[in-house]
Amino acid sequence: MARTPVHRWWRPVLGTVVVAAGYLLVSLIVLLGGMLFAVMAGVEISMTRAIPFADPVLGLAVMLLSIAAALPVVFGAAWLIQRRPPGTLSSVLGRLRWGWMLLCMPVALGAGVLGHLTASIVFGLTGGEMSAGIGWAGWDTFISGLAVTLILVPIQAASEEYLFRGWLIQAFGAFLRTPWPGIVLGSAGFAALHRYTGWGIVDVFAFGVVAGWLAVRTGGLEAPIALHVVNNVLGLGISSASGDLEGALEQGAVAWQALASSAVQLTVFVVVVLLLARRRGVETTVPGREVSPPLPINT
Repeated sequence: MARTPVHRWWRPVLGTVVVAAGYLLVSLIVLLGGMLFAVMAGVEISMTRAIPFADPVLGLAVMLLSIAAALPVVFGAAWLIQRRPPGTLSSVLGRLRWGWMLLCMPVALGAGVLGHLTASIVFGLTGGEMSAGIGWAGWDTFISGLAVTLILVPIQAASEEYLFRGWLIQAFGAFLRTPWPGIVLGSAGFAALHRYTGWGIVDVFAFGVVAGWLAVRTGGLEAPIALHVVNNVLGLGISSASGDLEGALEQGAVAWQALASSAVQLTVFVVVVLLLARRRGVETTVPGREVSPPLPINT
């Protein structure tokens, strides 16, 4: 999709630099704006914490907004630097296929529920302790956290998918015939964006690889976005209900048993989505365009 008639070798390179710098800039602006709001609202700020806000709901909102703000940066780089419609980042049809994405949502929900049930069983059998407690913190705590989650997570998750699966895979695809360097490096960047350690990094990296592979196999970001949105809504929803939003934001260590949850979730989602894509005849290549080799670097 990045190899347009006006493609030159430097466009994806310059665009990637601009996207990275722009993302850091807008994230800093959102963080400073959040801190200013906290001061005006009388919310305690401590720079010794991973999330500097004493109010976890405000911390959640700022974190999600700082990631969501990267979306216009990615779109702007595609439009201004690569001289192509931002919709070409979405799918091989040059737009987001809303019907296909909405169809993937219940699949992601079912896979996510099965994954959480698997985690409960595995933790119970092995005597481990789940990182997020199962409890009830009250309606006020739950509703406030859930409201922020439902409003901002779809944009935040889409932003990460456009950045790590849309932009990076297509940027590498402008030079290489295989998507795997883009998938792997995008997954590494995706993992680095999180503050997990140990098995948590493995979990996030694997999620990124599966999402990238699905984007290629289904010809667009719709399935990865659906998976990402539902995954985050489920996780943050459970944390909001149990009053453990602060722990969810700090991330940190993840027990090895949690990988069983992800394995079931991702496997079920991938199998069902690929079956649906085949049955519905989802486009995986640009209609009417022959697949051509990357342009030489001296073009």
